[in-house]
Amino acid sequence: MFNDKTAVITGGARGIGRATAELLVAGGARVLIADLDADAVSETAARLGGDVVAWSGDLTREGAADALVAAAADAFDGRLDIVVNNAGYTLDAPVHKLSDADFQAMLDIHTIVPFRVLRAAAPLLREPAKAERAEGREVFRKVVNVASLAAYGNAGQANYSSAKSGVIGLTKTLAREWGSYKVNVNAVAFGVIDTRLTAPKSEDTTIDVGGRAVAVGIPERAKAAMSAMIALGRAGTATEAAGGIAFLCSPWSDYVTGQVLNVSGGIAFGMGA
Repeated sequence: MFNDKTAVITGGARGIGRATAELLVAGGARVLIADLDADAVSETAARLGGDVVAWSGDLTREGAADALVAAAADAFDGRLDIVVNNAGYTLDAPVHKLSDADFQAMLDIHTIVPFRVLRAAAPLLREPAKAERAEGREVFRKVVNVASLAAYGNAGQANYSSAKSGVIGLTKTLAREWGSYKVNVNAVAFGVIDTRLTAPKSEDTTIDVGGRAVAVGIPERAKAAMSAMIALGRAGTATEAAGGIAFLCSPWSDYVTGQVLNVSGGIAFGMGA
């Protein structure tokens, strides 16, 4: 399904990003996986085999998104067919305890980074369509932004919810701007997926973000409460989550753009999700 396609996946070393890379590589794609953790992304690239390139860096840094896209252009001879913006993490707290820095950090990784990556990738996604249009051909390219049902409101996640709402707005705007270039721009919104971000919260489970140890996971009681609201009765797997992304990267979604695909097992967060 992905033969002769090239893809960039951010947050590709673990969890949903890695599972997405596995599906695309299995389908014949050449993939660049990007991650903050240099060791993990190198290990994942080696494990995936195929035509996989590892890139590591902090995408919130000035110029990092441009460097990422430049690396993809070099690796893929100037071609880019698929961009999956998946990198992210959480910094949870109620509004009255949220710092400016923690609010901004969520906007940076979940909204500003996808914007910068797509701005840098724009020439690779848009320019080929001009020649293809002149030749009377339609060649679809794909953008998938990872959102969350938390975008519709989730207690304790005002920063994350705001950032994920922002990426949905970015998705719908780019779908309008890039539709004439045959670029499908969609988002996938997850509910509870089993990754290290939703594992039982522990002070021992942290990720390093700019030299700061950030605890990841959610309290077991909170996860149990959310799981009880899932119509299918359990959290999703990373592979099941990646299936939604892969669909939006595939030819089956050529007539789908500007949409948010909920992959949640039937859970509803917030009000009106």
